[in-house]
Amino acid sequence: MFHKIKGFFKGVMQRMGLVKNIKSLSQLKQIPMDDEYYKHIDKWKALYQGYFSDWHDLKYNTINGTKKRRMGTLGMPKVVAQEMASLIFNERCEINISDEELSKNIKNVFDQNKFVKRFQDYLEFQFALGGMVIKPYFSDGKLKLSYVTADCFIPVSWDNQGIHEAVFPNEIRKGKKKYTHLEWHLWEGKEYVIKNELFVSDNNSDLGKKVPLSELYPDLEKEVKIKAFKRANFVYFRPNIANNIDMHSPLGISLFANALDTLKSLDIAFDSYQREFRLGKRRIIVPASAVKMVVDEDGNMNRYFDADDEVYQAMGTGSMDEMKIHDNTVELRVEEHIAAINSYLNLLATQTGFSTGAFTFDGKSMKTATEVVSENSKTFKSKQSHENIIEAGLTELIDCIIQTAELYEVFERPKEGWEVTVTFDDSIAEDQTAEINKQVQLVSNKLTSKKRAIMKIHGLSEQEAEQLMKEIAAENQTATAETIDFFGMNRVDA
Repeated sequence: MFHKIKGFFKGVMQRMGLVKNIKSLSQLKQIPMDDEYYKHIDKWKALYQGYFSDWHDLKYNTINGTKKRRMGTLGMPKVVAQEMASLIFNERCEINISDEELSKNIKNVFDQNKFVKRFQDYLEFQFALGGMVIKPYFSDGKLKLSYVTADCFIPVSWDNQGIHEAVFPNEIRKGKKKYTHLEWHLWEGKEYVIKNELFVSDNNSDLGKKVPLSELYPDLEKEVKIKAFKRANFVYFRPNIANNIDMHSPLGISLFANALDTLKSLDIAFDSYQREFRLGKRRIIVPASAVKMVVDEDGNMNRYFDADDEVYQAMGTGSMDEMKIHDNTVELRVEEHIAAINSYLNLLATQTGFSTGAFTFDGKSMKTATEVVSENSKTFKSKQSHENIIEAGLTELIDCIIQTAELYEVFERPKEGWEVTVTFDDSIAEDQTAEINKQVQLVSNKLTSKKRAIMKIHGLSEQEAEQLMKEIAAENQTATAETIDFFGMNRVDA
């Protein structure tokens, strides 16, 4: 029986040379990807987590020599990914399926897997790392959903229709040994094949040697062949942004992939702003002789000033003026720093699909705009653009769930076709009352049909909208008959 291990794709994996090692050790399939792209994912992931050593580890000079410190960061990669994800998908979004029985079954699967919360989290990871994957599987008598971040997914084959084959690597630590589990999803003719390989190594530089699966997974099968599947049993989600890093790759790029220079400048400006209060308050010029080590009367070595403190600068050794201690305190440049940070924030907003002014810094905290967003704004247009990809992905996910449910006889595929519609939360653009009024005006001016207006207002499928129109018509007929009777127009006087 094919099943997965709980928390299967959790953990961080060493990416350097990963694809190269898989290519050299596995004979299952040729992999057209290389390691270079995963270096970008590593960078995006580090920035999203708030620490990228190439940027944030700094060296500075003091009287006592070179010191190291960590740069302050505004954490904007996390902010932009979280903000876009929350604008697109939340608990107010509705997934509607025209077939009533299928809708009920899919809802049960989503509820059991806490789909809304999990999808919100991984949608944020998608915008940060450039993509994510969801895979349905069967375990313990239930349909479950496995979520995979972009750094644990390597496409093997693809075309204009999507990614059809892939390998999912996962690293497991056990004592001093590093195990790497590779789960392959491949097509052999018309059969969908899932193969598992396990490697062990004493270091991080390679996969090591192949070992039996039973060392870690005694119940995991080496190979499972499925004839019933018509499509790959995973769905790849990505931001709706053209990949200008590798134009031939099916993988997506981070929401902030083309804003790295701006993000670095923001952190430099914010770090300078923080240190302005420490270093700008006071700068004391002392004679060089005063910072030298001297021997006191007890034979102990002493220094009159803290040589590790950046506030002291040693200068001069000759004239009387140079032997004096000077307080060189300067005025704090608070407003200049805030203005610089906000200018970079506006640039970042434009580069990541938000309207100018979406992010602001007031000197105390970083804020995001919460006011109503116009339908013509860049934020709203970006939101709708990403929603198109997500809606298509959710439709594919439902199809994957159905084929998995059929395989394990959880529920059957509907005999007739069905339609999936996703109603996203557009409250950031206008409230519900405004939307209703707009649709009423469109119907009154004969610019849209009543059915389309009902679909837009209530987030219904075409069939559901037709059913609602019938119910409204029936109620109106009943109400008219009752009104006539109330005014005595239906009575016969004696």
